[in-house]
Order: sequence, then structure tokens, then C-alpha cells
Amino acid sequence: MERWYTLHTQPNAEYQVAATLTARGIHTYLPQLELPKKYRRRGRTTRPFFPCYLFMQADLAVTGLSAVRWTPGLRRLVTFDEQPVPLDDAVIELIRRKLGEIKARGGPAVYPFKPGETVRITDGPFADMLAVFDGPTTAGQRVQVLLNILGHASRVQLEADQLTKAPAQATAPAPKRPRRTRGRGRRIQAD
Repeated sequence: MERWYTLHTQPNAEYQVAATLTARGIHTYLPQLELPKKYRRRGRTTRPFFPCYLFMQADLAVTGLSAVRWTPGLRRLVTFDEQPVPLDDAVIELIRRKLGEIKARGGPAVYPFKPGETVRITDGPFADMLAVFDGPTTAGQRVQVLLNILGHASRVQLEADQLTKAPAQATAPAPKRPRRTRGRGRRIQAD
């Protein structure tokens, strides 16, 4: 019975692994996003949605693991206790549906923030708090901000559409007070 399996590839080898397995008669699925025009380089118009990962559909009892394991550019077949982990068909359909929704919106949203800018969180448990924009975290739309929680700067990952630019006069509170000791009680001398 054919099942879906996850393959972990070397960096930037997703297309090579997919082409090699397809040539061997193994059905593959490489979820891709279309790149905005300003990010297209060397003629590439798409990028993998999950960098270093793709999916294959095969009956491993018929195909055999050796037909997959020795594929150039492949690191490993994702396993648990040395056994390949099959995925449910619903997982692949969910990925296809989510990518279709992103494509219908016109591609992934491009956020207008620069690292170091003060932003306001508009949704979720941190709504109406100010934070400092740190940058993107994944190939999706998650970004990282620095949020002052109980006097400490904490990195928090959010969806990019949960942020807006803060008004010009608003600034995020200072994350910490300056250090007073060098450790083990040794005080820092003020100049």
C-alpha cells in the first residue's frame, strides 16, 4: 500500500532529490511558494515551503528502502525507532490547501518592518503591547520580536500580520537595567 513519507535533504538539494526519485518512478511532492519579484535570483521563481524537506509516496515493501536511501542529496528518510514514519493523506491535503490559500492571497505577505523598529502587537495574548522587531524566523510568515516581559527582553515568534507600526512617539520600554556587578559580587566601578 502506498503511503506518504518525509525526506530530509541536504541544503538546497530538494529539487535534485525530487528529480532523481521521479526518474526512478517514485511519486514526490515538494511544496513550493512563488518568490516575490524582488527576491528572484539566478532565474529561480519558487522556493521550497519547508527548506530541506519533501514528501514521497511509495510502497516501501515493493520499492525497498535502498532505492531511496542512496539518492544523491538525501540525508535520510524520517524515521522513529529506525522505522520510516508514514504520514496520513490528510496531512498532505492540508499542506496543499494552505499553499492554495497563500497563492489565492497573492503570495506570502511582505512585512514593512526593519530590525530595531518599534511595533505594536494587534492580536493574541500580547495584544496592544509594544515590541522591537527582530526579523523573520522561518520560510512562512512568522517573525521574531523582542518583548519586555517582567523586566527581561524575551524573543517571541508571531505571525507577521499580527504586527503594525507603532506611532512615532511610542518606544518599547528598555529591556533591562544596566549591570551593577561583574559576577561573584565584584562591583563595576563607575567612571
